[in-house]
Parts: sequence; structure tokens; C-alpha cells
Amino acid sequence: MSIVQTATTSFQVELMQAVHNFGPTSANTFKIALYTASADINQTTTVYSTTNEVTGSGYTAGGNTLVISQSPTSGNNSSNVPTAYISFANTSWSNATFTTRCALIYNATQGNKSVAVLDFGSDKTVANDTFTITFPTPDANNAIVRIS
Repeated sequence: MSIVQTATTSFQVELMQAVHNFGPTSANTFKIALYTASADINQTTTVYSTTNEVTGSGYTAGGNTLVISQSPTSGNNSSNVPTAYISFANTSWSNATFTTRCALIYNATQGNKSVAVLDFGSDKTVANDTFTITFPTPDANNAIVRIS
């Protein structure tokens, strides 16, 4: 088992191939799936898989559809390096009961190709409550997807 928080290598290559479209008129649908601590997702993950995906009430296989909250834009980060970035609106699962350790953001429109792995650092358990993923501030220093 290996969980590593990262933009996946395949995503980085696919950006150069114009596979992913985060634009405001994009037809691409991005999703986020939750996984247990037994998952093996890291920089080598290429596509969404149901292997070791969370099960439990309030969660459906494949996860939630993400809403782009910050269309592609740019600015200088704290090191004054030009940085392009996008971000997503927070997402949640209500009336949920499950334990999760990590998540995979993926492009459902483009064959479920991976974008990024989020490592929560430890198991997170919710019992008949709302589980929320809060994305960082959408700016050149903190946005969830940044290219410098």
C-alpha cells in the first residue's frame, strides 16, 4: 500500500496532450472518490478504480462530482514565480457513515483519468454525519491544482 499526495504523473503528461479541460465552458466532468487506508494510489495512478474505495451509507461508488470554483487563471506565488491554477468548490457527503484515508480527483469525461491524490494523513471517520472536503484558498500559493 502506498498513498502519496501528488498530482499524478499521467495527469502532467496529459496536460501537455490537451486531454483535460478545466475551462469555464468545459465539457469535462471532474469527480472525487474516497479510499480506505488499504488503497494504493500515488503518482503512478493513471485512472479511477473501485479497488479499496470507501463503502458505507451516504457514499456512492465513484464519489462526488466537483464544481470548478476558480477557472484557470494565473498570478505570482510567494516566491514571485508565475503560477497557473484552478480550484474546486468544497464537496460533502451527508448522512454518511464510513472511514476514509485519501481521495482521488479524476476526469470522468476523459476515461476516468487521474488528476491528483489527496492524503488526509490519517483515517477520518464519520458516523451518521456530514463528511466535507474543504479545498484550500484558490490562489497561486494554495490552490489544489497549481503549475509553476
